[in-house]
Amino acid sequence: MLENPLIATVILFTLIALGEWISIISRARVPMLLTAMVGYLICIWTGIFPENILDKSTFGSLGAILVGPAILHMGTLIPFSLLKKQIKAVAISLGGVIVAGVLLLIIISLIFDYPTAVAGVGPISGGIIALVVTSEKLTEIGLSSLVVIPALIVAFQGVVGMPLSLFFMKKYAATIQKDMDNGVFVPMADGMDNGKTEKDDKPQTPLRSSMTLKLFYVFVGAAIGVALGEVTPINYSLWCLAIGIIGLKLGVFESRTLEKSNSFTLVMIAIIFVVLGTMGGVTPQQVVDNLPSILLFLLLGTFGIALGGYIVSKLVKWHPFKGMPVALTALFGFPGDYILCEEASRSIARNKEEEQIIFNELLAPMLIGGFTTVTVSSVVVAGILVGTL
Repeated sequence: MLENPLIATVILFTLIALGEWISIISRARVPMLLTAMVGYLICIWTGIFPENILDKSTFGSLGAILVGPAILHMGTLIPFSLLKKQIKAVAISLGGVIVAGVLLLIIISLIFDYPTAVAGVGPISGGIIALVVTSEKLTEIGLSSLVVIPALIVAFQGVVGMPLSLFFMKKYAATIQKDMDNGVFVPMADGMDNGKTEKDDKPQTPLRSSMTLKLFYVFVGAAIGVALGEVTPINYSLWCLAIGIIGLKLGVFESRTLEKSNSFTLVMIAIIFVVLGTMGGVTPQQVVDNLPSILLFLLLGTFGIALGGYIVSKLVKWHPFKGMPVALTALFGFPGDYILCEEASRSIARNKEEEQIIFNELLAPMLIGGFTTVTVSSVVVAGILVGTL
């Protein structure tokens, strides 16, 4: 029965759907990817799934093709105008990634080795795409035994980062509340616009509204990025990201281009199949062997991100309890950042009006922090570092 590609796909899709359901009811405390990956490994190790179930599905092959378009799509998520309005949040989030990256590269390299350090630095910055880029390179150069490190880091980092971020956010929400009581609170302009380009404001002619053409443009751009990655020393992920960012600025692509072509959900599910596939050859012994490095990555990475966020918050004159959660969005991204804003404002506020004020104060920098780290910097860091292996 599992020989049928559709049935094999549905069985694997069940793990992803279960993970999504658990993530929703747990308010993202249990990441979807964690449930899917752990479930996949258990089913493979116990013989419930055959080891070649992903090959039988063939859906993973589609996911491998869609990595480039997904990275290009990420480049269309953050318009320059929005980055300029939240430049302090961008600086804080980048500061966290840089400090954590330096700490990890030095300490992990000394305790283990440089390839082990590279295996985790990109993914600790957040994002499935960084995981895929790192895993592809590790497999390509014969270090597939290290694939478990970025995979488990991405799976567990939200479990570490979200409670710590919520703690800082609640502390900052309490200071907002105190300032409101003392009559000295000055709201921050959130700067959250619709992320529209000039092209988005033009009338929707049939040529511009065609979903097929929108998707075609994305694939052409991604193909150019992949081709450039093969003829230059720069990883294809960086080319695809740059093409997306520049294309958005020039009006070649619309903001959130895959979402507007109704394709993003399918693309991400297919890429998660690729992530599951990277875990196919992982044995229980490899997990045990790499557990010390994974735990050290999570502890050092979280500390480094928080430290970087603290330092840059002081430099840009933000309250550290406001800036540190922005940096820590590298560990979970969207929708975790949005959910934490809701939880922090709801738990501290004494009425609905106060809750909305606190929520508005927290939301913009948290979203921009998540976009900057998970969407952009993690791909850049992973792309640069894997090129040094």
